Amino acid sequence: MNTIFEKTKFPFILAPMAGVTDVGFRAVCSIFGADATVTEMLSVRAMAFNPKKTEFMTLTSTEEKYKIAQIFGHEENYFIKAVQNPILNKFDSFDINMGCPAPKIIKNGEGGALMDNLILASKLISTTKISTNKPVSVKFRKGNKFENYLEFGRMCQDSGADYVTFHARTVGQGYSGKVDLDAIASLKAKLDIKVIGNGDIVDENSLKNMKETGVDGVMIGRGALGRPWIFSQLMKKNEKISHFDAIFTHISYLREHFDENWLKLYLRKHLLWYAKDLPLSSVVRAKLAMCDDIDVALEILKDFLNS
Repeated sequence: MNTIFEKTKFPFILAPMAGVTDVGFRAVCSIFGADATVTEMLSVRAMAFNPKKTEFMTLTSTEEKYKIAQIFGHEENYFIKAVQNPILNKFDSFDINMGCPAPKIIKNGEGGALMDNLILASKLISTTKISTNKPVSVKFRKGNKFENYLEFGRMCQDSGADYVTFHARTVGQGYSGKVDLDAIASLKAKLDIKVIGNGDIVDENSLKNMKETGVDGVMIGRGALGRPWIFSQLMKKNEKISHFDAIFTHISYLREHFDENWLKLYLRKHLLWYAKDLPLSSVVRAKLAMCDDIDVALEILKDFLNS
């Protein structure tokens, strides 16, 4: 079975982030060394009833080395249909989201809410597993109403998951507070399958702390916002392109598929993230926030990157 661990011993993976991990961003993170990339969350129900919307979220690039589709839902029959849907044929593996803290996801009994329903969660994993010949992983948190990550991790393993990704915060914490490294070490010690560590990896020191838990790989999310080059920096690889060229590449990929009027609104958050670490970043961000033209915004960034 073609798991990510057959590609690389200790993978660095770009985390799935709603409204962030579009095809262009996944491409540039791959250029900077990410071993694997994950799509935004894909609703298995939406895939059945609104495949066109899902199709845009499943665009991929030749830059991506190992492509993971992250799916979510709460109905077994839609999981079967999703992993057998032709639009996901190009992905190397599937990841089931059982940790998302978004209220609308929790309300539907999906994402992090599944940590309170081990019987259903197990059925979804085992059903997905027997419905595809591709690897299946699960991403989850410390717990929802109570902390049950050790029991949940064991359930994932017993239900057939090939590996798990553990974001060691509770659902209620969202992204606040610090990731619980002791919890990650405890889970790793309890499971026989591989464990990917996720949360608060932003520099060499935080990466070192995560590795000390014994994890088999890492997933980086918010640490990559506006910094796709974090992968080459942490992996100590030479950067193949300049930071401006990376931003230009990100936007070029999106321009191949999306309307310019929609893009200039969507890209604003990315451009502001790209500017956050620049000298005089407040000045740059103010200019970008007022800019209504993508090409002009690129010139603003280029001038400050080259200054």
